[in-house]
Parts: sequence; structure tokens; C-alpha cells
Amino acid sequence: MFLSSKFEDRSRSSLKKLIDEGAAMVDGGHVKSSYKLRAGEKVSVEIGASDDDRFEPENIPLDIVFEDEYLAVINKPAGMVVHPGAGVSGGTLANAVAYHFGLSAESTDQKKNNRVGIVHRLDRETSGLIVVAKNEITQDRLSEQFASRKVSKSYVALVHGFVRRLNGKIDAPIARARKNRVKMAVDKNGRNALTFYKVRQRFERFTLLDLDIRTGRTHQIRVHTAYIKHPVVGDTVYNEGRDNTIPDPQVKKAVRELGRFFLHSEKLEITHPVTKERMSFEAPLPEELVGLLTMIREKAL
Repeated sequence: MFLSSKFEDRSRSSLKKLIDEGAAMVDGGHVKSSYKLRAGEKVSVEIGASDDDRFEPENIPLDIVFEDEYLAVINKPAGMVVHPGAGVSGGTLANAVAYHFGLSAESTDQKKNNRVGIVHRLDRETSGLIVVAKNEITQDRLSEQFASRKVSKSYVALVHGFVRRLNGKIDAPIARARKNRVKMAVDKNGRNALTFYKVRQRFERFTLLDLDIRTGRTHQIRVHTAYIKHPVVGDTVYNEGRDNTIPDPQVKKAVRELGRFFLHSEKLEITHPVTKERMSFEAPLPEELVGLLTMIREKAL
């Protein structure tokens, strides 16, 4: 791979992800990771901090839903970054996990994989369940489950607007936005992305949705709900100022002070990589989301 020869500190999988998400282009156009370069073509790459950057274990409290000798399921709070990168070197879930599992920055396992067994991610301002492997074999097996879509991930989100269909699916490919490389966007040349939703409760100006994602694209739920004109409440990146159009000043103030997305990873179902037992976990809505939802219900907005 051409990029492997230029970015020796990056794994092939991380470089492939960059290409698939549109951060690496040829002559200004999106290509697949299997694309064969031709003489004279110009390759441009927008690349952030390496996933392999070193980090130190930190004594940060964790809300552990389940733990055994092979893995742990953690309820991540909003505001916590999953893994160091892009200017964030500490205070992350990975730092906390490294400390909790007793890993040192110089341990053999950490040199092999600096993610300390983290096989999937949640956005910084999204809360909820995330699974972490304690050894390389467990991590490989969990990664295989995610890749083969054998993991069930269910989210709850409060979105703007009255969603008329009781249930539906959003089948729209996602790639890095062409004009703003920090954002993702629906793009016909992007990677396939599939989200199923079901209405849990409707209000006049908001809808509470249950969402199941069958693919794990960056910002998938946020991009997909914005695509159908029902962006996530509190998501200032994708909701195009909809938070500012809330008519009730008390609710508008509460959303502004929330400081996070109304998006929560509520349920997670995996097959234990060693015992083969099918396991289900659930994390209740955080207090700040319950409080906002209660206010909206009382006002029937």
C-alpha cells in the first residue's frame, strides 16, 4: 500500500479507514482502499494524531457494568474521549482502562496494541455502553463480531421535529464531508451505512427514538438523523442551529446548558468470545437526559 510506505507509524487498518472515510483522495476524488495508483496522480491526505501514540494509565473512575477475566463492559459518561488523538493526550477512556487493568505504558500488550482492547468507539458527547477486551485474543474475537455485524447496538436519541413514521430505516452511505473535513456526510461514494429507528415517544416539536445501527460509521446516527431532517438535540455540528429555534425559553436554556448530545448507547448484545454465551447489557439514561426529557414532557412541546 502506498500510504503504508509514507506513514510507517500507522497500522494498515487505520490507513484503510482513512481512505474509506474520504480523508485520503486521489486527484481530489474519493477512491477505495483497493485503488491502484497510476503514474502522475496526486495523493492528498488529511491525517490527525496517530492511534498508536503513547499514553499513560490514569486513575480515572469507571462505571463498570460487567467485568470478568476476559472483558469489561463500561458505561461511558458524556464528555469523555474514548482514545487519545487529535490533540487529546489524557483523561480518556483508554487511559482509565489501562490503569484499571493494571497495564503500564511499557507493557508488551500495550506495545502491540495501544488501544488497550478498545474495539469500538462512542463520540465524546455520547454516553453509554462500550466493550473492552483484556487480552489480544479476546480483542480479535470481539473485532470479528463487530466486523461480521453479530453485535447488537441500540441507542436512544431525542431528535428535533415530529417523526411521522413509527419505524423505518435510513440506508445512506457516509463519507467525510467534502467542504468540511471535520464532518461526515451522506455521500453516494461513501461506505454503506444502515440505521433502523422506531418511535418511542412523540412530542409536538421533538421525537424520542430507539435506533439500531447495523454498521459502525463515524457519526452515523448523527449524520443519518440530520439527513432525514430530524437532527439530534444538542448536536451543534449537524443540527444546523435547530437548538436555537426551540420556542420555549426554559427548554432552549436547558438544551444549551446540557453541553452534550441527547444520544445514549442504551443496549449492547455480544457473544462472549470465550464462553460463547450470548450476553445483553443495558445502561439507563443519564440524569441530565432524564431531566431534560421530563421538562419536555411536562411542557408537552
